[in-house]
This record gives sequence, structure tokens and C-alpha cells, in this order.
Amino acid sequence: MAPATALTGDKDSELGELADIVGFHIRLAHVAVYRHFTETFCDLDLTQKQVSVLWLVDDHPGISQIAVGQRLQMDRATTMTIVNRLQERGYLRRERSTSDARKQALYLTTEGRAALATAKGCIGEHEAWLKSRFTPDEVKKLVEMLARIHD
Repeated sequence: MAPATALTGDKDSELGELADIVGFHIRLAHVAVYRHFTETFCDLDLTQKQVSVLWLVDDHPGISQIAVGQRLQMDRATTMTIVNRLQERGYLRRERSTSDARKQALYLTTEGRAALATAKGCIGEHEAWLKSRFTPDEVKKLVEMLARIHD
């Protein structure tokens, strides 16, 4: 086994060939963003997915549970679990859809709107932290480039 190399302070040389792996840098960026998000949201007791569901339902009152899962690219089981938890906490209510009786229409409760308002404040703080690392043009380009990966 080769001896470990001493750290020199030059991150690229310390990472070796990993420094050229795009996926590796995306993972590191995700970890940093998720860590900051978690620290920012620790008092809310809400996950990123839960906040996304609340926000989407607020933007589209009466949206079906299936449509929420599709738009957020979550499977049915995950979507149902999140909606159940938000309903148990009194943040969402389900009603039978007026356009399709087989579907559940989702609406925010007063408590859900309050939780979302608080979450939006935290997201503003989190986004400011993240965007402070880039110029406005770089933010726009970054979003475009990331969308190419997930679309």
C-alpha cells in the first residue's frame, strides 16, 4: 500500500484525478447547500421536499396529489408520505377533486400558510447566502446549466 500524501493546501493536487470529475463537484456543492439549508431550517422542522409541496400547493390551490409528485419528480409513495405528514401537522387538507372524483385536491390551511411564510423567509436567507457566491449573470447561467442536467 502506498503511503498517504501530505496535504499541501492545493485542493486540486490533493484531490488528484477527482478534481476533474464534474459529478464529484456537484455532489460537494449539494452537500454544502444541503448543510446550509438544514442549519437555516432547523427550527422549522420541515424538509426541503415538505416546503416544496407547501409552496406548490399555495401556488396551485386544488392541485392533485399526483400532479404534485409529477412536478417535483417524486414517486407516489414519497408524495403520499409527505402529504400525510403535512396533513397530520395541520398544514394541508385534502378534498375530493371537483373535476375528477378519483383525485385528491390539496389546499393549504391557515397553519400551512403561516408555516410557508416562515419557510419563505428562511429560503430568502438561504438563497442570499448561495447567490452571494455569484454575480447575477452567473446565477442565471448556473440555473440554466443545472436545468440541463435535471430536465
